[in-house]
Amino acid sequence: MRRRFLAAVAALLLVVVGTVVLVGYVRGAENRAFAGVRTVEVLVADAPIPAGTPGTALSELVRREVLPAKAALPGRVTDLAALADGVASVDLQPGEQLLASRFPRPDELQAPGTVPVPRGMQEVSILLEPQRAAGGRLAAGDEVGVLISRSDSKTTHAVLHFVLVTQIQGAPAAAVEAGTETASAASAPAPAGSLMITLAVTAAQAEAVVWGAEHGSVWLSLEPEDAGTGGTEVLTPENIYGKAYS
Repeated sequence: MRRRFLAAVAALLLVVVGTVVLVGYVRGAENRAFAGVRTVEVLVADAPIPAGTPGTALSELVRREVLPAKAALPGRVTDLAALADGVASVDLQPGEQLLASRFPRPDELQAPGTVPVPRGMQEVSILLEPQRAAGGRLAAGDEVGVLISRSDSKTTHAVLHFVLVTQIQGAPAAAVEAGTETASAASAPAPAGSLMITLAVTAAQAEAVVWGAEHGSVWLSLEPEDAGTGGTEVLTPENIYGKAYS
């Protein structure tokens, strides 16, 4: 029995000594790897962090690591207090560095399919048939021209240009089925149903859009960044045929 006890003690001591030696070797390897390299401390996910997790609940889900400065990502977080008012906007996996940009405040979160409203602007929505909205091909982030036609006076005019679309609700153009060749614009089916289009406008522009929807017909033209907007005038039955177009 005594021999067995001594053997067990010896084995236990070997395990302890081996562990200490291994830890010392690993630490030594880390020190050698970082020798002469500037290091920084970062916070990384220690467990999966689902989107929507508040910053106040991160203390048990993260750990601190020391990395070479060149491996630290811009915008990294080193103090959880900086995220106290934020929530995770994406799912984070173990080992990912915590970035301030991934923990916006709840009031900064943007709904999918929308773009932020520029500071000082307001939003107004209009319901249009697809042919009045560039064939229903508009998407949030596009810029459009606003044209108003009046049937009573038989006039048409482009009243606004480069108006930001912040959201589209309604039926988009039909998607091509997986495994088939991409359909050309000419063969793609026309969208059915009306579109609710929300625009970012100034107060004065909002008046123009609402006036057009109430007293006439509104059309939207898709305006790329380099679209020309000059040479417009109020078109009437008297000048439509004599207008010179380039």
